Amino acid sequence: MSRIETVFANLDRPALITFIMAGDPDAKVSLDVLKSLPDAGADIIELGMPFTDPMADGPVIQLAGGRALTAGANMNQTLQMVRDFREENDTTPIVLMGYYNPVMQYGAVKFVDDAAEAGVDGLIIVDLPPEEADETLKAAKTKDIDIIRLITPTTTNERLGKIIDGASGFLYYVSITGVTGAASADLNAIKPHIEEIKGQTDIPVAIGFGIKTPEDAKNMGELADAVVVGSSIVNTIAESQDISKVSDQVKGLAGALK
Repeated sequence: MSRIETVFANLDRPALITFIMAGDPDAKVSLDVLKSLPDAGADIIELGMPFTDPMADGPVIQLAGGRALTAGANMNQTLQMVRDFREENDTTPIVLMGYYNPVMQYGAVKFVDDAAEAGVDGLIIVDLPPEEADETLKAAKTKDIDIIRLITPTTTNERLGKIIDGASGFLYYVSITGVTGAASADLNAIKPHIEEIKGQTDIPVAIGFGIKTPEDAKNMGELADAVVVGSSIVNTIAESQDISKVSDQVKGLAGALK
């Protein structure tokens, strides 16, 4: 099994997926935070690929990407972070999350090859629809990298089938209509849609966007196979650059899911 499959197969609770931006606020601090996340309770890590025009992200993550780029972040540095992480940890899945432009500039096939070599387990490319993903999807399949797709509250039943086709690892359910960190998710509003998704696929479903507190995580964990927390962790990094504070925050989130 892949690392992602192993996580979901072995857990008897919802998985905690944490997001940080690669290179934020600089390469050293970012790597130190990345290495600290598994011991704090992260089951899967999403590592943001800095980009100048992150259309789906709210101010917290936009600013994180800006800080990273100002500090010299680029795709080579992001992949090197994964390699450095893998020197100490060969079990925690890492999913790269971001936008297609940097992947296209790198070369989609070369990007997938280098990501696999570095130790990446999955890709979330938020602005790459299934209809335009053939090159990336074919390359990823040959390297056993999961293509993780987004589903939103406005996704129709017909569209859902197209999104599921070719997806693997887990499905990322965007719990709000809007950008990251902008609002809190409404459990009752999304419950019917999660049930509909689970009726069509056995792929695990993770809920993200709008999950900030341990209570939020616990509530969403009652519906999903995993919860994703990003903006609140990124905000802690921005405010303190204190790894212990990030670890305490992640421990609180993980504890709420146990």
